[in-house]
Amino acid sequence: MAKKVLMIVTSTQKIDEEHETGLWLSEFVEPYMEFTQAGYEVTTASPRGGKIHIDPNSYSNELPDEWDDSVMDPLNSTVKLDDITPENYDGVFLPGGHGTMFDLPDNKTLQNALQHFADNDKLIGAVCHGPAGFVGVKDSNGDSIVKGKKITGFTDAEERDTGLDGLMPFLLESKLREEGAEFITKDNWEDHIQIDGNFITGQNPQSSLSAGRAFVDEMNK
Repeated sequence: MAKKVLMIVTSTQKIDEEHETGLWLSEFVEPYMEFTQAGYEVTTASPRGGKIHIDPNSYSNELPDEWDDSVMDPLNSTVKLDDITPENYDGVFLPGGHGTMFDLPDNKTLQNALQHFADNDKLIGAVCHGPAGFVGVKDSNGDSIVKGKKITGFTDAEERDTGLDGLMPFLLESKLREEGAEFITKDNWEDHIQIDGNFITGQNPQSSLSAGRAFVDEMNK
């Protein structure tokens, strides 16, 4: 039977009236293609469901040569997160985009879902701003799911490099360190992933493909 993977993406469209945001396209496309090529059954969900807004800046990001417009289909009609049953999935993956900083933290449905994956030692993957979804998530013992975990994600230095740091509700690296994560950083925009137990995380958009491939490798063990 095919493995089932849940991908959770942001529903946010704007940071403010002057700054459009959304999902960073390559952070969905590259892992999604790895998952489907591995034969997984992939469900794409979001807080609000429906069509997902793509960060316009991400269209300039280099996409795979084997790009096919069909990979956009799941983003045109995502499942509402409230309608997801986490028990039905073998793993979860959170792509980034600045939008995740606004609608994934403090989302009770997401927190309950991630608690299930953590408690059952199922694979949890994320890239760039995707780990914003880990903020505030506790396991059944009441500990942060990232406590003591070696993870990575969009660094404070990279956020300052974008010039958007002042518009964020928090800096992701700093917040996850506060929650007990051992947050590992490399140079800005370097392809970098971390694997620690059931956690697989990538630092930035450049790490999307590596994170997707590592997720598949771990899932197939």
